[in-house]
Amino acid sequence: MLIPNRTKHRKVRKGRIRGVATAGNTIAFGEFALQAQGHERITSRQIEAARQAMTRHIKRGGKIWIRIFPHTPVTRKPQDVKMGSGKGNPEFFAAKVKPGTIMFEMQGVQEDVAREAMRLAAHKLPVKTKFLVREEA
Repeated sequence: MLIPNRTKHRKVRKGRIRGVATAGNTIAFGEFALQAQGHERITSRQIEAARQAMTRHIKRGGKIWIRIFPHTPVTRKPQDVKMGSGKGNPEFFAAKVKPGTIMFEMQGVQEDVAREAMRLAAHKLPVKTKFLVREEA
């Protein structure tokens, strides 16, 4: 699973994910991409599950790039604990994804294989997605 080596702050506020992606919204490395259509927090476990689904479908052929990274710590309070007494401890890390963000890229496989691999990966993610193909200029 992806986790940061170190963080500046141990706990961060929840915040809101608003607007559309202005960075990381174009295909930079591969031929095919999976683009987020909504805004959501995607956990490191979900990223790993999607990566495994893609890798298994393409039978370790081609190359996959993961364009999102879970920087944000998410805290949880233990079960059956009363309100108050401060913020909970960090439980996992999540990536905040805006509409238009390219999450995964792929190269070195046929389009139909890439499309099916990305479809399998999309089922592991909590956000609506779109399959993109790089247009050659």
